[in-house]
Amino acid sequence: MQKDIKTASEYMTVGETAKKMGTTVRTLQYYDKKGLLSPSAVSEGGRRLYTYKDMVRLHEIMSLKTLGFSLEDIKKNLSSLETPKEVVQVLTDQETKLKEEIQRLSQSLTAMEALKQEVMQMDAVDFKKYADIIVNLRMKNDYYWLIKYFDDEMLNYIRKRFDQKSGLSFMKRFQRVIDHAVSMKEKEIPYDSKEAEETAKEFWNLIMEFIDGNLEMLPQLVSFGGKNKIGNQWGQRQAAANEYLGKALEAWFMKQGINPFEEG
Repeated sequence: MQKDIKTASEYMTVGETAKKMGTTVRTLQYYDKKGLLSPSAVSEGGRRLYTYKDMVRLHEIMSLKTLGFSLEDIKKNLSSLETPKEVVQVLTDQETKLKEEIQRLSQSLTAMEALKQEVMQMDAVDFKKYADIIVNLRMKNDYYWLIKYFDDEMLNYIRKRFDQKSGLSFMKRFQRVIDHAVSMKEKEIPYDSKEAEETAKEFWNLIMEFIDGNLEMLPQLVSFGGKNKIGNQWGQRQAAANEYLGKALEAWFMKQGINPFEEG
């Protein structure tokens, strides 16, 4: 610790430094104890004194702490601040971390607003559904809003049948089939064509995978698929795909000589 004080105006007491930086004396004493920020000098009377360089260092520590870094991590990553280049690098790193935090907070705000909209459309307090929506929002599942349309029996089945990874994988495969069906409908490809048959078969296999071969669940899926209140863009595309796939499935079932709905 430097004891030879040449220019008194360059030094500040711990109280003055804390006041300028919007922190407390106790915090500065704690950082000193932890080896994060020690005073640059001591007065003849034994008072601990800080410099403007110490203030820059303190700003770096406080910024990193605000961003969630532990004091141990901050201590490992503090730079020497001996040259303008090092100071610029510190500020650049802080800028990058702040932008990342802003993006994270923005995503959290979007998720919160989405959850609020979903809750507003639900008729009663249902914390299980709230929790499901939150989990799916956090894992960035674009189909989180579908949850509110399922009854408790179906939701319990989905929770047991799929985990996060398998659930997302299933929805991505399902969406590919839906998109392809909409495209074929727009191109007016015949329902009994080879391409329609292959798509209908793939769609049916996905349904069987979802219900794990239990045909007794078919009426529930049919009921869900026919809900007119799903009026957003996804719902409109789903309705268009259902119309096409329904006729393509009918043609495919006739070729196979089966009627799974009667069997269910």
